[in-house]
Amino acid sequence: MHTRLAGPPGGLRIAGRSDGERGPGEPEGQARALTPQTAETDAIRFLVGTQSLKYDNQIHIIDFDDENNIINKNVLLHQVGEIWHISTSPADRGVLATCYNKPSDSKVLTCAAVWRMPKELEPGSHESPDDSSSTAHSLELLCHLDDTAHGSTACVTWEPTGDGKKVISLADNHILLWDLQESSGQAVLASSASLEGKGQLKFTSGRWSPHHAGTQVATASDTTVRGWDTRSMSQIYCIENAHGQLVRDLDFNPNKQYYLASCGDDCKVKFWDTRNVTEPVKTLEEHSHWSQEPPRDGVIATYEEHEDSVYAADWSSADPWLFASLSYDGRLVINRVPRALKYHILL
Repeated sequence: MHTRLAGPPGGLRIAGRSDGERGPGEPEGQARALTPQTAETDAIRFLVGTQSLKYDNQIHIIDFDDENNIINKNVLLHQVGEIWHISTSPADRGVLATCYNKPSDSKVLTCAAVWRMPKELEPGSHESPDDSSSTAHSLELLCHLDDTAHGSTACVTWEPTGDGKKVISLADNHILLWDLQESSGQAVLASSASLEGKGQLKFTSGRWSPHHAGTQVATASDTTVRGWDTRSMSQIYCIENAHGQLVRDLDFNPNKQYYLASCGDDCKVKFWDTRNVTEPVKTLEEHSHWSQEPPRDGVIATYEEHEDSVYAADWSSADPWLFASLSYDGRLVINRVPRALKYHILL
């Protein structure tokens, strides 16, 4: 994976070489893990994790220089396995968590760990994105989050308004609340809960609400969305059959405390009011894996720079009008909300 500029203004990408060749130590370019650096509110920065079976995996730190419309890149070695999920501390811009594959007793589990970046990787201090001799830096392991005791970890989510000391991990059918102590060098399991029911229930995604004083978390498992109270680790709402197929992801509206969005393999996006989950507030069906329908009510813009499946999209922590999207071929595209819409909202 190397950095190059392409596409329309504002569309900046990371991608594998078009000729299919790789230099020494250069990863294959497959990726599906993307996150903004939450604690960095001055510089526009995203982290991307690779998925390679043949080469050492890496975390690419991508900084977007908005004035000059260029990106800079640093590379962190992640030698413990393929990266399936990345999340960053809301309080310390040098701390992050990854979920990664690890062989265990003739099977592969997805484990979670908390890491610290090298201190020299501060915004404004970068090598040239076209410098093929750029050296990769190493991550410092701070602690493991339970390793394999509770099964495979789907994701790690941080308390969004806290001091970076509380995280929740979702491992198979377990929701685990951790206290990170001694500069995140130790993780203590504070409380937990489990899904109960028929079959092999597993969490697929989760999100910590930025509202309610950090006491609510939403999770997805199969076609169901659940809300949890972190003080008692008890269920506070349940949306059965929220989608016709697997629920892939969730997110809270940062400006309206009761509103939650969900998306699923049924190609629908639904918006919920958690005070009354009998029916969604709104359902959007304007997208599909296989074709692009003409925009209908609700679609602001369509971005078509990707050539492979898009696995992640995230808003910048520093610029509310800018977002990045990541496709499986390792292409990161940075785009903006259309200027006319932005001014219409602001003015």
